[in-house]
Amino acid sequence: MSLLEARGLVRHFGGLRAIDGVDFDLASGEIHALIGPNGAGKSTLVGLLSGRVPAQEGTIRFDGRDITRLPAHARVRCGIAYAFQITSVYPRLTTFDNVALAVQRAGARDLAAATRAALARVGLEAEADWMAGALSYGHQRLLEIAMGLALEPRLLILDEPTQGLAAGEIEGFKALVRGLVPKVTVLLIEHNMEVVMDLAQRITVLNNGGVLAQGTPAEIRADRAVQAAYLGG
Repeated sequence: MSLLEARGLVRHFGGLRAIDGVDFDLASGEIHALIGPNGAGKSTLVGLLSGRVPAQEGTIRFDGRDITRLPAHARVRCGIAYAFQITSVYPRLTTFDNVALAVQRAGARDLAAATRAALARVGLEAEADWMAGALSYGHQRLLEIAMGLALEPRLLILDEPTQGLAAGEIEGFKALVRGLVPKVTVLLIEHNMEVVMDLAQRITVLNNGGVLAQGTPAEIRADRAVQAAYLGG
């Protein structure tokens, strides 16, 4: 069953066809990776899905509802959370307070308990009283994921989540993501191909603003067009 369906998405910037007629589907409860070379259109597509970039053409449906014209904050209320490629935490607030803001937005009855639970899911309980700006870059990424999870999303979009994480932290991240499904659907934009191939159930490859291929990790590995454009084969 599809949770998200996008059809004929178009977004041009001047003469640049960043996204040019893309169809895209997310199945409910899956881990789906979006990959492609730099400039392929990944960030633009994610912006279209999350509402941060308006579509010039096409439609987006989430759980059967047309959300094409909804702004980003309204899509959050529908159940779409997006963790940015560049950290967007509040550096002068504590780790706890960063997550508490997201919990408050989600309307949890017990703010403190829900905040602690979100921090525990990403392994940041011990850093709850730290100023967010004092966290390592990798821990700031985990904090951002905790903020996304605190919104209790149905779809969590993670943009380059392992960037800045140490090897041991990456293993913990993979365990975290696996523990989210099937309750949460995960869209992963990631350059670390080991992470992609290990986590994703399906992969979509973008190139030059269009879909080059889609399939299982094994199918993507074996695709000659993908090898030529991205995997270096």
